[in-house]
Amino acid sequence: MILCANPLAQFQSYQAEIEEAVLTVMRGNRYVLGDEVFSLEQEFADYVGTTAAVGVANGTDAIELSLRALDIGASDEVITVSHTAVATVAAVEAVGASPVLVDVESQFYTLNPSQLEEVTTSKTKAVIVVHLYGQAANMDEIKSFCAKRNLFLIEDASQAHGAKYNEKRLGSIGDIGCFSCYPTKNLGAIGDAGLITTNNTNLATKIRMLREYGWNERISEFSGRNSRLDELQAAILRVKLKYLDVDNSKRRKLAEYYTSELTGFPIQLPEIRAKTESVFHLFVIQTKNRQNLLDYFLQEGIQASVHYPVPVHLQPAYKDRITTAIDMSRTESLTKKIISLPIYPELPLSNVEKIVVVLKKFLNQT
Repeated sequence: MILCANPLAQFQSYQAEIEEAVLTVMRGNRYVLGDEVFSLEQEFADYVGTTAAVGVANGTDAIELSLRALDIGASDEVITVSHTAVATVAAVEAVGASPVLVDVESQFYTLNPSQLEEVTTSKTKAVIVVHLYGQAANMDEIKSFCAKRNLFLIEDASQAHGAKYNEKRLGSIGDIGCFSCYPTKNLGAIGDAGLITTNNTNLATKIRMLREYGWNERISEFSGRNSRLDELQAAILRVKLKYLDVDNSKRRKLAEYYTSELTGFPIQLPEIRAKTESVFHLFVIQTKNRQNLLDYFLQEGIQASVHYPVPVHLQPAYKDRITTAIDMSRTESLTKKIISLPIYPELPLSNVEKIVVVLKKFLNQT
C-alpha cells in the first residue's frame, strides 16, 4: 500500500541519529523542560527568524496559550477560517472566546481577506490565519487589515514549517506563530509536540509561564496550565530540524512531478501564490468524482485522503451556533471535491509515477 503520509519512513531515514538523541536524554536524568527543549527553542527561533520560540505540548495548545498570552477570552471574538483542522477553532473556544469563520480563496485554500471587514465587530480581538497545506496566506492584505483595526495577528503554521512569504519564514510575520509537530507534519515529533514563535520577548516570557501553571519560581502569578514539551520529543525534533529544508525540497520536487504530469486533465491542481515558497505538507487536487476516485485508488493499493471533508461550521459540534461570513460557498464547494495525494520526502518517485498512471487511467474512463 502506498500511504498518504508515512512518519515511520522519516524515522528510518534518521534512525541512528534519533536513537542516539533519545538515549542521550534517557541517560541524562532530565526529561521535561531541560537542555533539549531550551536548545530546540533557540534553534527553531533562529530558523524561523524570530527572537524567541517556546516549546509546548501540541499545536492546539500553541494556539490556546497564544490567545491567553494576548489576554483574549470571554466576550472576545477571533476571526479564522472554516476550512481548517478543527483544532484551530477548538483552541479559540478553549479560552472562552467566540470563533467567527470566513471563507477561503479557492485557488490557495487560505483566508479570504475581502471578508474581514464584514465580520469584524467591536468584540474582535484577533485574526488567526491558517497557512493550509504548506501554502502561505495573503499576509500583506491580512496584516494591513489587522494593523488598521488594531487586531492581533496569529499565524497557524502547523502545516507550513519552513514555508516563505516574501522571503520571510511563516511564523515570523504576525504577532505570534503557532506550529504543530504532530508526527505527519513537515517537522514531526514521534508523538505530540508544538512550538510558538514571536518577536515579542514579553509575550514569550508569559507563554513560558502559562505552559507551566503561570509559575515564576514555582509561584503562580496567574492561572496557567500544564503544556510542557518533554525532552525526548525536543531531542527528536532537533535532529529533524537539521534536515527540514532538504525534506521540504524533496516535497516540492514530488509536487512538481505531479503538476507537470497532470496539467491539462479535468482536475484542479494546487496553485502557488506569487512571491511565496510552499512546502507542500499536502498535495491537494479537486475532482467531481471524489468517492469513486478514492475507491479506485484503494483498489490499486494507493491511500489518498481528505483534508477536510466537512467545513467546521457544518460539523455537528458547531452547526447553527457559530458565526460565519454571509458567503461560505467556496469552502462548502471545495470540501466536497478535495483529495490529498500521497506526498512525503521519502516517497519513491516510482510510487508517484504509479499514482499518476492510475489517476490518468481513472480520469480517461470518466
